[in-house]
Amino acid sequence: MMRLSLIFICIFCTSFSAAAKVSDQTAGPRLNNGKLYKYSYSAEVLLDRAKGTAEESTGYRISTSVNVNLVWRNPSNEDEQLIKILMSDVKIENVNKRDDKRNIFLGSSAKSILGKDNLAALEKPLILHLNFGKVKSLYSYRKEHAVFKNIKRGLVSLFQLQLSSGRGEEMDVSGKCKVNYQARQNQVTRIKELDSCKTADTGFTSHSKVLGVSSKSTSATVFTLEEGFIKSAHSEENHLLSVNVQQAIAAKIISKQKLQLVQIEAGPKETAGKEVKSIIKTLDPKYVSIPLAAETVKSECKGCPTLWEHWQSVSKEFEPKSLSNATAARNFLSLIQTMRKARKEEILQVLRSSSSSVLPPLVDAVTSTQTSASLEAILEFLDFSKEEGFMLQERFLYACGFASHPNEEMLKALMGIRNGKIGSNDIKESVVIIMGALVRKLCQKGGCELPAVLETKKLILEGPGSTEVESEIKMYLLALKNALLPEAVPLLTKYSESGSGPISSIAITALQKYDVSMITEEVKKTLNRIYHQNHRVHEKTVRTAAADVIFSSNPTYMEVKNLLLSIGSLPHEMNKYMLSKVQDILHFEMPASKVVRQVMRDMIAYNYDRFSKVGSSSAFSGYITRDPDTTSTYSLDILYSGSGILRRSNMDIMTFSKDTQLHASQVVIEAQGLESLIAATADEGEEDLESFSGMSAVLFDVQLRPVTFFKGYSDLMSKMFTATGEPINVVKGLILLVDHSQVIQLQSGLRASAEFQGGLAIDISGGMEFSLWYRESKTSVNNKGAMVVTGNVTVDMDFVRAGVEVSFETEAALDFITTVKFSEYPFLVCMQMEKAQFPFRQFLTKYESLASGKHYISRKGRREIVPGSEFPLHQENSNMCKKVFSEGSDW
Repeated sequence: MMRLSLIFICIFCTSFSAAAKVSDQTAGPRLNNGKLYKYSYSAEVLLDRAKGTAEESTGYRISTSVNVNLVWRNPSNEDEQLIKILMSDVKIENVNKRDDKRNIFLGSSAKSILGKDNLAALEKPLILHLNFGKVKSLYSYRKEHAVFKNIKRGLVSLFQLQLSSGRGEEMDVSGKCKVNYQARQNQVTRIKELDSCKTADTGFTSHSKVLGVSSKSTSATVFTLEEGFIKSAHSEENHLLSVNVQQAIAAKIISKQKLQLVQIEAGPKETAGKEVKSIIKTLDPKYVSIPLAAETVKSECKGCPTLWEHWQSVSKEFEPKSLSNATAARNFLSLIQTMRKARKEEILQVLRSSSSSVLPPLVDAVTSTQTSASLEAILEFLDFSKEEGFMLQERFLYACGFASHPNEEMLKALMGIRNGKIGSNDIKESVVIIMGALVRKLCQKGGCELPAVLETKKLILEGPGSTEVESEIKMYLLALKNALLPEAVPLLTKYSESGSGPISSIAITALQKYDVSMITEEVKKTLNRIYHQNHRVHEKTVRTAAADVIFSSNPTYMEVKNLLLSIGSLPHEMNKYMLSKVQDILHFEMPASKVVRQVMRDMIAYNYDRFSKVGSSSAFSGYITRDPDTTSTYSLDILYSGSGILRRSNMDIMTFSKDTQLHASQVVIEAQGLESLIAATADEGEEDLESFSGMSAVLFDVQLRPVTFFKGYSDLMSKMFTATGEPINVVKGLILLVDHSQVIQLQSGLRASAEFQGGLAIDISGGMEFSLWYRESKTSVNNKGAMVVTGNVTVDMDFVRAGVEVSFETEAALDFITTVKFSEYPFLVCMQMEKAQFPFRQFLTKYESLASGKHYISRKGRREIVPGSEFPLHQENSNMCKKVFSEGSDW
């Protein structure tokens, strides 16, 4: 038998040039006076993974007998009617056949499941006011449980229809929705556009589509008519929810309703009268009008642990040694769920009683909870006036920056911290930088005109011009880099050209994050002046950053030609970097590749002399994954000084999904002024640079506060003699990546709750080591992490509960190591980007339970080991690595 859903689709896709109307040409169905219409009715819900079959689904069915009769008809309008609907013989059962051991409904009746009083409430009559087939109002009893009123509303939705083809809006249990009716002979099909439904329930989702959840929903009802009234109504509603980054993590909801006329027999006569109100009062003075849209049902978690009990059971998993595994990430998600129901006092109790070793991840969890209670608790717990709380303070700020759905309250809290006393200068910088990230997320949600956002925008836009302290200028520019305000483009353009090397680099990399449409001709003119040094000499890092933005911003033929013509007259390593950048654009088919190929037809721009420059600097891009759901790319840009010492190392990871991109990770290691260590000569424009090395990171589109390894010659010498060889941590913590909460009101009156969450335990560190004796250096960027994503869909009517949970977890490490031997020129450079083998686990859990405690759980899992690999770079690097390792390293 063809599936009902396929029939619906076929009907929906059929085009009618002149839709036939039903025979009596009325606008709505009519009941006959003195008749009792007896129906059988069932509403069922099935839950499963996306590819699960109906037979494997979990869920339940409510079935009942329904008596319908006409109470009143308007003497002047035969299509205005009051209809009495009465449910009886209620049954609640499995939606699929199960053996006795797995059947929680075995031996249970509706009375034992719902309770005597609740069953009596469900079986109380409902009065429906129908006019031209549309429901004008419902009349029920005030003190009825919301669950039962919603079920009755679901039944009523099958009595609302129009008998002619057409589009419009209807109000029913799902809210106000767009509907499309197709009528032919004695059959009417109603297609409801679920995405258009307007309800009072609001959820939230992650700010980034890449980290978001996609949903597809359909709803169709087929009515058959006999003698002007409904003979049968079959409805099917489908919802599919999937995580964008891993669409195998998906759950589906199938909701079905079936109303079938059993017989018509003699019934009560209609009541005489002209006014609806007087008729209703005559029937029962206790009747009250209730809205058509579903009521919110607040379900209480029976037997759930308190926050304190939950924390006691998982706190050991938050010890530092356990933080890089999937168990920590999974417990992080479950703890957030519990905290979202907790009061401020409960959260403070946990914070104040926990040991110092578990406080950092606990602060991550409290901040990621994103409720008013959690924000008030963490602000009361942290004392920003004291420097000794630096680690916890910065963990709080970073968690704010990564917040999945921040509100104005969070931004106001950071503004309050900034305006108060702060014990650490690093925290002062982080507060402002993270405020920029919150401004961007709030603007993306349409909150750019909120008072706190306007105040913050004014602060960071005016900040660079209000100070001459370089560290403060950089702080404001980093905040603007996070905020990506359109009005900041002229300001960033100004500092790109007029600032010192570090300031110019920040301003240019901030411009690179903007959409290409924001890079105006004026901006490109400035970037070209910087690269070609028309007004002043710039550092290599600034010039190459300008070139990167030009290449990625729809360059003109002449812009590309001038860039290529410059190769050969640049410092040695910059020559090599620009050549490598051009080759990478061609190899990776970047947007500029077409123009580059056109320019390369000109032998003046493209010839052996220009394209045979030697050196060790490089730029290379490749794919990490290329799946139907998601594509991830990596790029490695390495720029050296002429003496062989690293100048800048840039490692980027981008993720693309749903026509959007996410800057998943960027780690930049910079060094300068180190030539004196090996008695070498600095490059042009870099002769007077102070010795410095540091790291900057972008994580999930959020620029973090840069970390300094050393600054100044004395600091360098001190750290070289006291170095342990251990990498310096850049960011470590637990991040809530995926955060989606949604209530789905089903047409049957039941409500589905969908919660998707993804947690990441991450540890990014980096280091730079020198051996003056062996004339070698090593830089390393180490990325370790564990990720867990869960999707939980539940249909809970307090007395019966069914749900499905889909999830996956993985633990992985990605290392980028650069080894340089600068005992000769050209010096030997070997770059390695390695991914260790890692586990990938998927789980599927289905469950059903009754208020009495009877329950059923089914668990399945799949595990696999993904082999490790070394990501390919260009052939020149492979040849160099062979030389480096054939000679051996003395470290």
